[in-house]
Amino acid sequence: MFKVLVISYYFPPMGLSGVQRVLKFTKYMSNYNWEPTVITAGKTGYYAHDLSLQKEAEKANIKIIRTDANDPNSLLAKYGTISMPREFIRKILSMISKFVFIPDNKISWSKKAFTVAKNVLLEEKFDLIFVSIPPFSQFEIAAKLKNEFNIPLIVDYRDLWFGNHFGFYPTPYHKYKHKKLEYASLKATDKIITVNRRMKEMLLTTYPFLSFEDFDIIPHGFDPEDFINVKPINFETKKLRILYSGIFYENITPKYLLKAYKELSKERPDITENIELHFVGHFRKENKKLVKKLNLYENVIEHGYLNHSDVLRYIVSVDVLWVMLGNGTNMDMVSAGKLFEYFGTRKPIIATVPDGASKTSAENYKASFITKPDDINEIKKMLVNIFELYHKNQLPIPDEEYVIKYDRNFLTKKLVNNFQFFLRTE
Repeated sequence: MFKVLVISYYFPPMGLSGVQRVLKFTKYMSNYNWEPTVITAGKTGYYAHDLSLQKEAEKANIKIIRTDANDPNSLLAKYGTISMPREFIRKILSMISKFVFIPDNKISWSKKAFTVAKNVLLEEKFDLIFVSIPPFSQFEIAAKLKNEFNIPLIVDYRDLWFGNHFGFYPTPYHKYKHKKLEYASLKATDKIITVNRRMKEMLLTTYPFLSFEDFDIIPHGFDPEDFINVKPINFETKKLRILYSGIFYENITPKYLLKAYKELSKERPDITENIELHFVGHFRKENKKLVKKLNLYENVIEHGYLNHSDVLRYIVSVDVLWVMLGNGTNMDMVSAGKLFEYFGTRKPIIATVPDGASKTSAENYKASFITKPDDINEIKKMLVNIFELYHKNQLPIPDEEYVIKYDRNFLTKKLVNNFQFFLRTE
């Protein structure tokens, strides 16, 4: 088999951002004659750990090398799974971190990973290096490894680096430095994978030395194996159940949907008394306070953070799934990973998202109810429409030909086709 060295800070048992994409790629690589070795973080103090995803990685016999460092998550390892702070505090800590660390606060781990990867490359022959970003500091060290060992490098952009939708450049120097580091890393790269076309076009505009041939687009997806033998939840009462899976932070918030629901409860209580809003994931204190303020306790059900295997039971059991992205800089280039996992359920989807990549994907799904993210009146009308269709048993079904394009096994095949192109004959 051919061998690929994968550098990914985010990997099970960590949950949340980026974990599933890299896990599923490495899970299916062996189907196409590629053996991955993953260099990832060791024990971490983090907002979410997912034991079911860790078991999945172990079952796939993925070779994993874990390394600790002095990044914040490693320093908090003794606390295990930690609570997310209030959004106000989290944002302040994030801004301080972005002022102090360039390109990110994983730079300590990335430097340690560089040393570990260097030793691995001296001991074993690898055909390619694959890195998925963010964090961006691991792209830096992957580029250094490529230059030192002359091994092909492929980078996977889940999000933009320079111009990131949640980026913060406190001084002109920070802005200059980020762009300079990304420029140097891209110069060393053989192929660039992006999750959507808008991101590709942004990179081409920002770095004119790149060409269309340098890119391939591989979107997020769903794993069909996840949905085999999932045991649905039997709810006691018949109601329209709408579920959100994930966390809320930055401009991703439940407040507009909750306020729309509250207004509707005054105008059409006959509808809202037959609708439940379910939340799986970290539903933080400020959101709980809003539920209390709006007096929606009877209608809002929080399930807390769950392992992925348990999340699947909920998303296959409810009637409608909800994904949310707020307005903001370059939010049009964000592909919400959760949206594509929802595709695997073939259920109707509420997408309160701005114009851009996620909205286009939701439209093409053909079973989506789409509104602007912050238009309370529009969201309220949408809830009425969904309830009426539900009551008539006429909720839409998706375009199956569109859905199957997001099978993660198929997407992994597309990725390794890029790997094959850079194989060198001795």
